[in-house]
Amino acid sequence: MKKQTIWILTILMAVTFIGLLCIQIFYMKNIVQLRYEQFAQGVRQSLVAVANHLEQDETRHFLDADGLAAPGALAEEVTSLEGKRYTISTPMGLEADLTIKRDPAPKRTGGINAHFTSAREAYRDRYLYQRGVLDDVILNIISKSSNRPITERADSARVSSYLRQELDTLGLKVPFEFAVANYAGTTLYRSSDFKATAADRDNMFIQTLFPNDISGPRNYLKVYFPTKRDYIFSSISFMVPAFAFTCILLIIFVYTIIVAFRQKKLTEMKNDFINNMTHEFKTPISSISLAAQMLNDQTVRKSPAMLQQISSVINDETKRLRFQVEKVLQMSMFDRQKSTLKLEEVDANAAIYNIVNTFKLKVEKYGGSISADLDAMDAIVNVDEMHFTNVIFNLLDNAVKYRSDERPLHLTVASRDLDEDNLEITVEDNGIGIRRDDLKKIFDKFYRVSTGNRHDVKGFGLGLAYVKKMVTELGGDITVESEFNSGTKFIIILPLSKN
Repeated sequence: MKKQTIWILTILMAVTFIGLLCIQIFYMKNIVQLRYEQFAQGVRQSLVAVANHLEQDETRHFLDADGLAAPGALAEEVTSLEGKRYTISTPMGLEADLTIKRDPAPKRTGGINAHFTSAREAYRDRYLYQRGVLDDVILNIISKSSNRPITERADSARVSSYLRQELDTLGLKVPFEFAVANYAGTTLYRSSDFKATAADRDNMFIQTLFPNDISGPRNYLKVYFPTKRDYIFSSISFMVPAFAFTCILLIIFVYTIIVAFRQKKLTEMKNDFINNMTHEFKTPISSISLAAQMLNDQTVRKSPAMLQQISSVINDETKRLRFQVEKVLQMSMFDRQKSTLKLEEVDANAAIYNIVNTFKLKVEKYGGSISADLDAMDAIVNVDEMHFTNVIFNLLDNAVKYRSDERPLHLTVASRDLDEDNLEITVEDNGIGIRRDDLKKIFDKFYRVSTGNRHDVKGFGLGLAYVKKMVTELGGDITVESEFNSGTKFIIILPLSKN
């Protein structure tokens, strides 16, 4: 897949996910706002109902005081085809029924009609009397009710009961705290856990008690809900899984895009690796083929000097080809989680000394020099000798490849006792160095540092990745210090053998 296609798909998917998240957030925000408004409306409705209940209780109190609270104090009139029936209830609870039958053919006599007229006038007088009594009671309520203490007019038990009843009726089954305060803000009484400082303005609901009082101070019922926020968000908890799944999909999408770019980069590096490998193999094979053709020439066979030169060429190119094949085989180690190592106790000073002596000819070929400062007193390490040798050899080979044309090459390999448990080995050169941007990537597989206009640096980008892997599996660590155009220093720390 082309890089441009991946970018287009990435942008489209990113816009889609961002739009989906924005819609969900906007929808959730609107639902929360709606829930807050519904909650506030239900609470206000409940508080108004509580205030009405308290007013009705106070009216009932004054009716009880005047003896008019018994039901049916006035006569109840029922008209039917048979006549009129009156049900009379006295304040003491006595009841009586009076039925006046209708005459199917009333006569113009004064007997029954006169009696009916007399009864009607008597009940009218009774009605007027009762209405007068009620007027007196109402005037009594108006004049005396506001003078009663608020603790009697609205005691805490009734207020709590009415609040619970009205809130439950509206489905607001949520704990609350309340208090009754006067016009000056002084709390007259409160529930046990009411804390005015804990209730913010949006969470406090206030209702005037007995708003119809003509005189007297005003009192207010204050209610707040400690778990209001939890109650609101619990009502929209069904939105949380959808939002969480969207976030998970977004994370998976981002991870997939990162993997796609890494795979594309890895594919490009592998293609470069194959091209380099083909070129690296082609040169020694061509040299060996040419030497074999020269051996078929009779004149060459008769010249010992020519035979010696051709033999040397075949030997060198065979070693070069074997070295390249070994590097390719090293690549298979990166696909295994754990390499197979033959660990043994090795004197690092002796091994490094032999490597330096072997590599000295190659360094001197380019007019350079190499020195070994093996100052470690205890240099016995538990390593695989072949891989340990390859690690040091790869570092030296890189130093030769990336030498500077402006000054003679000089290499230094040193060892020293870092502490009682660790050995430090350094490989330092005065080559072209490494840029800061490349330092973080030089140990990545297939990564190769740019050499500018130089085209004589060959390789697969596996050397330093192999070095890093081997040092790590040997229980050590490797770091690099470098300045561009000043040189590079690799520092290897290995644990000493406990034996």
